[in-house]
Amino acid sequence: MLRLGGGLGAAGLLGGALTGCGGTAEAEPVTSGTVDLAFWTHDDAYVEYFRTAAENAAAAGASPFRWRLDPTRAGASDVVTKTIAQAIAGRGTPDVAGLEIGAFPRLLRGELAAELLQPLDDAVADVRDDLLTVRTAPFSKDGTLYALDSDAPLVVYYYREPEWRRIGLPADLGSWEELAEAGAQAHRRHDVCVGQVSVGSELGQVVQSFDMLLMQRGGTLFDERGELTIDSAEGEAVLTFLARGVQEGWIATVSDPMGPAMQAALKSGRVLGLWMATWYKIYGLVPNVPEQSGEWRIRPLPAFRDGGSRTSFTGGTGFAALRGKENTLAAVDLITAGYLTPAEQVRRFLDLGYLPTRRSVYDSEELLRTEDEYCGGQRMFEVYRGVIDEAPVFHLSPDKPVLDTVLSGYLLRAYRGDLSPREALRRATDDFHGQTRSSRS
Repeated sequence: MLRLGGGLGAAGLLGGALTGCGGTAEAEPVTSGTVDLAFWTHDDAYVEYFRTAAENAAAAGASPFRWRLDPTRAGASDVVTKTIAQAIAGRGTPDVAGLEIGAFPRLLRGELAAELLQPLDDAVADVRDDLLTVRTAPFSKDGTLYALDSDAPLVVYYYREPEWRRIGLPADLGSWEELAEAGAQAHRRHDVCVGQVSVGSELGQVVQSFDMLLMQRGGTLFDERGELTIDSAEGEAVLTFLARGVQEGWIATVSDPMGPAMQAALKSGRVLGLWMATWYKIYGLVPNVPEQSGEWRIRPLPAFRDGGSRTSFTGGTGFAALRGKENTLAAVDLITAGYLTPAEQVRRFLDLGYLPTRRSVYDSEELLRTEDEYCGGQRMFEVYRGVIDEAPVFHLSPDKPVLDTVLSGYLLRAYRGDLSPREALRRATDDFHGQTRSSRS
């Protein structure tokens, strides 16, 4: 039953279970003093970040609370599964939960978000105009904000500068079409790749490779009503570009962009460039190829000639407070203390590499002066500030897991040349509608 919570037909089942087991019973909230918060996350780095944020807020006298964190670490999907399970049981839910963006759509089905999570609109009211809409929209439903994102993970283009220079690849090509021509020539002469797409068993990653460029081109997986929109001119253009690159060889296929196959491709020099989020340096490059420190650079994405921006988004984790609990107010106060103050947003980038979610912080002189050793002393934040206002807004759907299952297979068929890009997207759309309709009948 709990696994169905991420699927198709369990919204009513889970919603009823939560109500029936008293999961929404209101407790008298603690309003000040020392509180022990059950803090659930998939990444230990968040625990240390929020512990320091708690210490900083206490030292500044910025909150009536003093927080002690009782952390629990679980897989990103398991945080959501276990939160729902404990809510059904009526006990043992976290006070603060870090909800990875790939797992969050499970809470958009039915009234799960409203039953489980404390609305944050009042808590952010004073800074709402400064918050990036592109990072509040994915964690909102029906106009209510339920989580604050930990990052604004812009998609940029990474390239290994000495190798590009060695083989004569220009690093300032303005369009994907120009990069495709140069990349195809470099592949023929030097057997290198200037991009990668995921083709492994993690279906969300397979879709992610397509979605990053789809959003850049001006398309979306879902519109603001949650309706599927992949069968579009933008979708066809992006899939045509990717399929061409795979078939001609200048886009590599790997099972996992953070896994052994990608490590081998990076170490051997087969992959010399790729589009990926700002966090990829931390989780993809540094652990896989530490010996290449000083060689990598970033730049805005090349644009598509027919339209779009120079960046995109992928990833993120929203931190939410569970509603109706004794510690709900304290949990909200910790999240806002850690994620809304400009000083903490600056520290989050310096300590974790996560970009600010307040627009005004992109003018921070401290961040603009920061040089990155791994990327050869580059002032990377200058790149981020240059494209942040072009970042596309996107919306999630409770049916995103269904789309991952359906679309991933058709993307692979298009890459192999078994289907045209247009036919692949049309069939994926038909299959998606067939599955979602049948699940709700």
